Amino acid sequence: MDQILYWNAVALEADRTTHTTGAPAEAGSRGPCGASRALAIVHLAMHDAYFGIHPGHDCYLGTSLPRAAVGASSDAAVAAAAHSALNTLYPAQRDYFNDRHRAAGLAAGQANGDGHAFGLAVAGALLALRRGDPGLGDDGYVYSVDRLHHRPDPVDPAQPVYAAYYGAHSHLFAATTRHHLAPPPQPGTALYESALRQVRAKGVATHLMGALPEALRGARRTQDETAKGMFWAYDGVKGLGTPPRLYNQIVRRVADAQHNDTAKNARLFALVNAAMADAAILAWYDKYVYDLWRPVVGVREHDASAGPAGTGAELLGPDADPEWLPLGAPNTNNPGGKVNRTPQFPSYPSGHATIGSAAFQSVRHFYRQGAHRPDNLAAGLEFVSDELDGVSTDTNGVARTRVVRRFPGGLWEMIKENSISRVFLGVHWNYDGWIPDASGEIDLSKNIGGVRLGLDIADDIAAHGLTAARAAGPAA
Repeated sequence: MDQILYWNAVALEADRTTHTTGAPAEAGSRGPCGASRALAIVHLAMHDAYFGIHPGHDCYLGTSLPRAAVGASSDAAVAAAAHSALNTLYPAQRDYFNDRHRAAGLAAGQANGDGHAFGLAVAGALLALRRGDPGLGDDGYVYSVDRLHHRPDPVDPAQPVYAAYYGAHSHLFAATTRHHLAPPPQPGTALYESALRQVRAKGVATHLMGALPEALRGARRTQDETAKGMFWAYDGVKGLGTPPRLYNQIVRRVADAQHNDTAKNARLFALVNAAMADAAILAWYDKYVYDLWRPVVGVREHDASAGPAGTGAELLGPDADPEWLPLGAPNTNNPGGKVNRTPQFPSYPSGHATIGSAAFQSVRHFYRQGAHRPDNLAAGLEFVSDELDGVSTDTNGVARTRVVRRFPGGLWEMIKENSISRVFLGVHWNYDGWIPDASGEIDLSKNIGGVRLGLDIADDIAAHGLTAARAAGPAA
């Protein structure tokens, strides 16, 4: 048994479960920031538990790494490290973790006992290192009434603010630089106006498609684009969990197709999950620095006469749509009149785009395909999202049709589609993820968008290694 893959599956189930049960004790491990943090801690603990016994890579903890007894079992060490970390991060699921530990195929004996003790010590050191991480609450954040600023979804006006200062106050896990994006495009610029018209047509609620102006009706969202929006969603809902869970599911398929051994999996999944944790930190820092409104507010209040800061005007302009609503992030597996909604944090940059590009670029670097172009890492593979698996249900309780996807352009194609999928749901502007160049490809010449930020993070870690001592500190 590959203990890395085994405990990765357990960790992904923990993410799914905590977003289903809503156990209060596990609130710090929920949403994109909490999930990526938890998965990074678990996988870095397993990484050091393995390589602390089988040298092959520098250990993440460096000189803080406990010493393993000669002959200690790496299987037992990995299992103990994962089990201990998961118990701390998801305390309501301890019975499940205990059951999975009993089923992990570990026999009694001196080697396993020594490995178990080492794994516990590694997990303890990792958890102690991250003990000062900030929480995921609003921490006094107050909505601005000014134009361009984030405010609640009018469909869900009581939604709480998520992780307002998590990004600013967090130490990074592995990146050596606090990468920071340039400001988003401003109203009146070509980039802003084209993004506005795109999301109005591509992201509009299905029942409002007929209300689009004639000039936009030919650009309406297609069935294929709707499926793409759904495929990548995983908006922290019941039965699914978060985007980091989906990205790990995809990486598992790639690792299996590449015939990884345990050592390669220990390294790969630590790199991927550390990059995702840093992507969440830096994306959430920029989100609250720029505090940009979501399309559900920005489209409805585009005209200067609209919104709490509006001023008088005789006529609304052609790009104003005070009644516009998005298709929305799918409220999956939650029937009973619950509608789709817009996430409760600012728009720029996209968390999906940043975290997804950091994850997939880390995989691409691992297999020496890190150039910014298509790769072959998904060749011959098929993927099914839990959003479209024939089991998960829509807001009416109807099971969605199972849809099987292929990605001929590999993980580079996934990076692009994962980002633009949020426009198809109407919850992001295109530049929150990436802006197209003249040929329609990602324009990386501008320091704009979550894809650029995620690539920078993954490239940084690939260049400097997986070392806690080199990670950059908090912004404030």
